[in-house]
Amino acid sequence: MRLKDIRPQPGSTRRRRRLGRGIAAGQGASCGKGMRGQKARKGGGPRPGFEGGQTPLYRRLPKLKHFPRYVRRPQYTLINLRALAKLPAGSEVSLESLMELGIVTTNDGPLKILGDGEVGVPLTIRAAAITPSARAKVEAAGGRVEIGGSRAASAGS
Repeated sequence: MRLKDIRPQPGSTRRRRRLGRGIAAGQGASCGKGMRGQKARKGGGPRPGFEGGQTPLYRRLPKLKHFPRYVRRPQYTLINLRALAKLPAGSEVSLESLMELGIVTTNDGPLKILGDGEVGVPLTIRAAAITPSARAKVEAAGGRVEIGGSRAASAGS
């Protein structure tokens, strides 16, 4: 078999439309493109994304306020170490225990501990995330940190 012997499968090709060759040809006069206008001329029409001179969507979007940096950004329930300083020694800190105590009032997603403030008593912290400074302060006070829980929580879910 040679390159010149290759043929398309029978029935896979169709004849091209002969435009502008009279009524009998089926596509006479305006060639099925309607009357006049940009889309009736040769060369097709405007490029994809063109909106008639208006700033197109792909150029408008990043300028909008509050445009998300990435989709489904994880949302955490944030709390600083300052709020945990009043807890008794040996307490277990989790989102559920903080809600029971009234320290946290809303569940905005998994718990994340931030390092602002000091903690002077040993605590057992169960959270989805913790900052390095907060971890160092908790462990310096003799506490433990257990990381776990769902990180995929989002404001939309």
